[in-house]
Amino acid sequence: MTSISSQGAVSNPTGVIVGAVSGYTDGGFGTFDSSWDEVFLLANDTINWQSVYMMGYQAHWELATLGKEFTKNFFNVSEKVYSYYQACSEGGREGWSQLQRFADLFDGATIGAPALRYGQQQVNHLTAAVTEQTLGYYPPTCELEKIVNLTIAFCDPLDGKTDGVVSRSDLCKLQFDVNSIIGETYYCAASSGSSFTPGKRQVGGGSTTPEQNGTITAQAAELAQTLWDGLHDSNGKRTYIYYQPGADFGDADTTYNSETGEWEASITGLGGQWVAQFLQLKQVDNLSTLDNVTYDTLKEWMIYGMQKYGDSLQTTAPDVSAFANAGGKVIHVHGEQDPSIPAASSIRYYESVRNVMFPNATFNASTESMDDFYRLFLVPGGAHCGVNTDQPDGGWPATTLQTIIEWVENGVAPTTLNNTGTAAPSLCKWPLRPLWSNNGMSFDCVYDQASWDSWMYDFDAYTTPVY
Repeated sequence: MTSISSQGAVSNPTGVIVGAVSGYTDGGFGTFDSSWDEVFLLANDTINWQSVYMMGYQAHWELATLGKEFTKNFFNVSEKVYSYYQACSEGGREGWSQLQRFADLFDGATIGAPALRYGQQQVNHLTAAVTEQTLGYYPPTCELEKIVNLTIAFCDPLDGKTDGVVSRSDLCKLQFDVNSIIGETYYCAASSGSSFTPGKRQVGGGSTTPEQNGTITAQAAELAQTLWDGLHDSNGKRTYIYYQPGADFGDADTTYNSETGEWEASITGLGGQWVAQFLQLKQVDNLSTLDNVTYDTLKEWMIYGMQKYGDSLQTTAPDVSAFANAGGKVIHVHGEQDPSIPAASSIRYYESVRNVMFPNATFNASTESMDDFYRLFLVPGGAHCGVNTDQPDGGWPATTLQTIIEWVENGVAPTTLNNTGTAAPSLCKWPLRPLWSNNGMSFDCVYDQASWDSWMYDFDAYTTPVY
């Protein structure tokens, strides 16, 4: 027998299809009667800590524990009940919260784009707006879209095949000079609806977006490069990472003020609510302003969140040897052009596990040891937990649950991962990267030291480790 636990009902049909008893919990995420932000504060400045721990890990432990017992009793079985976890994003973080804490709760897990490192991850959504404020430039949305399109066009063939997908964002980061597109023209028609963006607070008035017709400026190129370089404090020390080139600039979207005729900052609620409600403990849904917020302010917020929620939401404990020793397996996937959770976030966690669990082994030996229980796959062109509308041929893996079951129950470990994308039918297991040869006729997964190096970052803005 098999039971499946997940965050969200979307995974339930997949579990049923493979013949499992399938259940899910919202974990406080808001698909049932109320969401976590509605119960997080008992009053201003007073945290409902029980809700934090339920959101952090407790709800999923309860679901899995009760689900396995229900399966045994309802079907009157005495043999082992295999238990699996499947979810993405916040659900991916909650999946790791189980594997890090409860060694034998799940036999296998398929985890996508986990929102690890909550202290950094949520504040990071404000990096783009603060960068615009710092540089004094608020680009029209069409200008940012053009930069994305030109980035994709340049970086698409770097993997050896032109197919509309950036399969090697690492090579893109190493080779693409954003200054080379200064002066390129862009055009977007006027919109007929509101310029309001869900999850964002508009700073300034305005209702419609005008026709946009211009050329890419040096200021926009500087903005893009500054974002790709990641957040640094005033001393130039690295605080966090950003999305890979080719991902859209959603966090940097501005709003048009029809009264002033100017483009203005827009505060994403993903970062603004985190700071205002979960760090400042006020019953509000966003920050009202970014006045006086600097790169150093963002760093301070990141450190504060990491410390405050270290035992509940940070979810980066790198020693998962108990899970591995219990025979557990995990398939971890992440869209390479994810515009919400940086792909490098997942690579950092994988490398933290490898370095902490196998500190005295060579790179090859430690990677082989990781292969025994943990395999990471990047999805070329993939967006956040799904297909990228800008690069649809990149696809998204649709049978990871079946793959993890084969690995756990039949010992069939995946060397590559099946994918729906025509440009990338097979996904390479990290640290290998996709490469086409023979004029795009032959495909291989290769190791590239310079590319691997481009994913490694020294978070020297911190005095304590950031796994």
